[in-house]
Amino acid sequence: MDRLKGKVAAITGASVGIGAAIARRMAEEGAAVAILDLQTLEGETLTNELSARGLQADFWPLDVAREGEVKRVLGEVAERFGRLDILVNNAGVAGANKATDQITEAEWDFVQAINVKGVFFCTKHAVPHLRRAGGGSIINLSSIYGLVSAPDVPPYHASKGAVRLMSKTDALLYAPDRIRVNSVHPGFIWTPMVEGFLKDQGEIAAGREAVAALHPLGHLGEPDDIAWGCVYLASDEAKFVTGTELVIDGGYTAR
Repeated sequence: MDRLKGKVAAITGASVGIGAAIARRMAEEGAAVAILDLQTLEGETLTNELSARGLQADFWPLDVAREGEVKRVLGEVAERFGRLDILVNNAGVAGANKATDQITEAEWDFVQAINVKGVFFCTKHAVPHLRRAGGGSIINLSSIYGLVSAPDVPPYHASKGAVRLMSKTDALLYAPDRIRVNSVHPGFIWTPMVEGFLKDQGEIAAGREAVAALHPLGHLGEPDDIAWGCVYLASDEAKFVTGTELVIDGGYTAR
């Protein structure tokens, strides 16, 4: 229950799905959590839930694609809780599912602005706070599609490949500051994003069964599968872990 005691975590895209699971588990392990998201109702509901349980949590609306907002909000988080030790760059979108030659510039830029620039902005403005705390952990949510690819959603795959390499570069850059940077690569996890993706493909139940079959373990993952991995990377248990990929994918990429 105390793996993150005394630490402060800022989690983007934390109102629902994987981000909400990360916020819950980190709060339960003793961290004060800043829930950052544009989904205000869900974020405030989660904050109230955690607070009612005696856990430390607060909510800030945040568009990670706007640098000024990112700088202001992370400053407010550090002021509210007294420090910042952990940044989880989880906010992301899937984007247009079209062949590359059919994608518009606007569709491409929409995904990169959130999935890539959002990670850049949050890392840029978290680093000074992490330095003041004497170090910390940055956890970037990539994907199995930051490691392998598939014949769909090109902007998403490109963005997640970028996040993987950004994580390695920043791990090297900030190692002297005792700031660890790692990427997490989920397989298909049952979240609103995946449900929406399957809905766009057709009948959800059949789609879920087909996607589950892509994983050697034979089923989709749950948000907690990713959350516990993030708790590990945020904790002192991972003090010698930086610049690496934590793959949580039911065996998807083992083929």
